[in-house]
Amino acid sequence: MTDITFRQIGIKDLSQVLKLLKEAAEKINRMQIDHWQYWKNPPQEKVSWVEEGIKNREFFFIDDRDKNSIGMVRMLNEDLLYWGKQKDKSIYVHSLIVKEAYNGKGIGQRILEEIGHKAKKDDCQYLRLDSDSKNPKLCKYYEKLGFQKVGVKDLPLSTYNLYERKIQ
Repeated sequence: MTDITFRQIGIKDLSQVLKLLKEAAEKINRMQIDHWQYWKNPPQEKVSWVEEGIKNREFFFIDDRDKNSIGMVRMLNEDLLYWGKQKDKSIYVHSLIVKEAYNGKGIGQRILEEIGHKAKKDDCQYLRLDSDSKNPKLCKYYEKLGFQKVGVKDLPLSTYNLYERKIQ
């Protein structure tokens, strides 16, 4: 039995999702990393991106075994904005947040492992994600978890490293 569960986020939860993104941006700012700072006062395009993901049933709260909300993640079957059209079936991970009180306990790794199990059940070839290139600590973290950098994507708000890990 797993010690984390994914709970579907509904449109009624939009303010809570934006609050989690803002809290993550504030934490990152305290680390003196210029990453995700637009979430402190998100432009409409980012709010719309979140609303679209919620309507598409791609956002999930992450709960621990005691039903405490410990974070959030967005999982997509296709990510045209960052990855373009891809032939390999994959799960794309965005907005992975572990609340600060739970940092340093291996939860991010466990979340990615659970998503990897879901990807395997869905016959996916890859687990894919991106990381802001201005956050080298996060990039190294993903590499340590077996993700390989396979590209770079320039978007108006930043430049992102694209990572993938083959599903075993």
